[in-house]
Amino acid sequence: MVRTLTTAIAALAAAAALAGPARAQNVQPQSVQAPATGSATATPDNAILLTVFLRHDQSRPLSELNHQLARKGFYKAFPPAGMEVVSWTVAMGIGQVIVLRLPAARLREVNRVLEDTAWGAYRTEFYPTYDYRAIGLREHEKAQ
Repeated sequence: MVRTLTTAIAALAAAAALAGPARAQNVQPQSVQAPATGSATATPDNAILLTVFLRHDQSRPLSELNHQLARKGFYKAFPPAGMEVVSWTVAMGIGQVIVLRLPAARLREVNRVLEDTAWGAYRTEFYPTYDYRAIGLREHEKAQ
């Protein structure tokens, strides 16, 4: 858990550094604000990949989990509009593994949607990543 949090914080710090000069935010501790939903789309200069593990609560039947997800509006809210689903698979014994491509500035939005709709049915894990495919294949070809 600490490792995941550290990785996420490092990814956010890197994204913020690349985004330009920092601007102060007026945050009032007494009020809880809903997350801003962004309309920004992922571009090569702002995109991150986010691997999300949704680990099933195996102490409850699947029908009960699905009912909870429907009641909380999981499939209506996730993934947030404008985020690309790169893959969405089921790993037996683990749960769902979803890879999203999104602007780094919208990372908090994904987290909030999952907190509001998936917690209880799933235990969530997040891994900010980047696309290494072209580099890896180029290095493989060079080595041949």
